[in-house]
Amino acid sequence: MDTLTHALSGALLARATEPKDPRPGQLPRRARLWVGFWGAAFPDSDFITRFIDPLTYLTVHRGVTHSVIMLPLWALGLSLLFMLLVRGKYSWRAFAGVVALGIGIHIVGDVITAFGTMIFAPFSTWRAQIPTTFIIDPYFTAIIVAGLIASAVWNLARKPAVIGLAVLAAYVGIQGILHQRAVAVGEAYAARHQLEGATVEAIPQPFSPFHWMIVIPQKDSYYMSYVSLWRNEIPEFPPEDANWLRQVHASYYPVRDALWKQAPRFGLGKDAKLAEQVWYSEALAAYRGFALFPALYRVDHIKDGLCVWFNDLRFALAGRIMPFRYGACRTGKDTAWRVYRLLNDDNGQKIFEAIPH
Repeated sequence: MDTLTHALSGALLARATEPKDPRPGQLPRRARLWVGFWGAAFPDSDFITRFIDPLTYLTVHRGVTHSVIMLPLWALGLSLLFMLLVRGKYSWRAFAGVVALGIGIHIVGDVITAFGTMIFAPFSTWRAQIPTTFIIDPYFTAIIVAGLIASAVWNLARKPAVIGLAVLAAYVGIQGILHQRAVAVGEAYAARHQLEGATVEAIPQPFSPFHWMIVIPQKDSYYMSYVSLWRNEIPEFPPEDANWLRQVHASYYPVRDALWKQAPRFGLGKDAKLAEQVWYSEALAAYRGFALFPALYRVDHIKDGLCVWFNDLRFALAGRIMPFRYGACRTGKDTAWRVYRLLNDDNGQKIFEAIPH
């Protein structure tokens, strides 16, 4: 979930849990809202790891700052900081509960996306995910904003904020039902085509809770389809010069007309064995821990060497170059593989940058 939506959800939760009759020493409403806002924004402070390198950011993002184990420590630290900022006007205890709620709702908001959240860090790198919601969901954000506006208009009662949270929970619940429907579509396809040991993943897509990417991982490939659980008619194919939004909108087909594609994990032909070797090399260990649906993107033969690049198909979207493309390069047969990030410059030419060891 984007940081602003997280922060607003913390403010809404702070308003919904505001005491009816605050005791002396408890935070006034405005301060409570701001503390909830900043408390819920705090877990994304791990963005500073971008300054180390982008791959480190990918592998540690949603780690210790998003951990339920570390939550009490973060809540205490932030509460002491807020106490210092107000010069001791309120005890750290006045801040602690609001901060903890803000961090907690942030963690929940990230768990319901497909990126994965290490809720047991630093003791485990396992990423929890219940992928019901796209990482940027305008309807999700709008419900929160509506709850905050209603709370401001009817400022004598916390009921509008409580209703806003209830509507938000109901919306995510509906998304959960749609997720199960999407998984069922994939399971039916796997059964019809006798795909052995098939596990089905459904990834939420942008702009509509009815849009899903269904992925069926196999040993050496993936079966993938973009479906709409709402449409009954095949969308009109957009012209080549259509804008990105129109391309995305037209890529989701009705379930009965779903287009299934098979994407090889390591490519086809002579490069497949090389790609598999590189994928399991030490150089790509960090990226291997991040990518959910890794697949070969391309092999570049460069002067005195070559580069092997990979995508994570979890982020495949019509009309958009996939982000988070990494690979390994070497300058000779006897040299070690080194990890690089693949980029595009303004002219569309392929460029890449080294990731420091």
